[in-house]
Amino acid sequence: MSMSEKQKMLAGEAYRPGDGEIQADQSAAKAWMVRYNAALGEPASVRRVLLAAQLGAVGEGAVIRPPFHCDYGYNIHLGKDVFLNFNCVIFDVVSVTIGEGTQIGPAVQIYTADHPRDPAQRRAGLEFGRPISIGRNVWIGGGAIILPGVSIGDDAVIGAGSVVTRDVPAGATAVGNPARVLPR
Repeated sequence: MSMSEKQKMLAGEAYRPGDGEIQADQSAAKAWMVRYNAALGEPASVRRVLLAAQLGAVGEGAVIRPPFHCDYGYNIHLGKDVFLNFNCVIFDVVSVTIGEGTQIGPAVQIYTADHPRDPAQRRAGLEFGRPISIGRNVWIGGGAIILPGVSIGDDAVIGAGSVVTRDVPAGATAVGNPARVLPR
């Protein structure tokens, strides 16, 4: 049996993003973002209900300060007491898991979406995704960018403005572009 383009996307396989089902999901996410981002002045309980309606999982006490932007939302899983500051962007074509107690600064960008390195595949309009996993009690400074397929271990620190291109071990501090783990 053949997989739908959405099934391919969710499995991390090459897919066509112009597919009708995928486009409908993006349209629904855009409409949700308009509602969520307009709720900035609303009580946290109202924003929490909105988050739970679109995201894959929202742990108790998790907060995302609007404005917030994502591709779909349903691939984002937040643990207990996760905090995302203003202007975060998550391209969630596949799973993004953020562990409990993690703090994410303003304007952080998390990208699971990737593109083929082969130019013929890019011309054909194919894309794919690689999941991102961020552990518990991680601190990610403002303006950092997390690239597709990266895992960040528990208790790690990512410096402001860093571009994380590879995995960061638990307890490590990584800074720079590309981010490098500092010696302990």
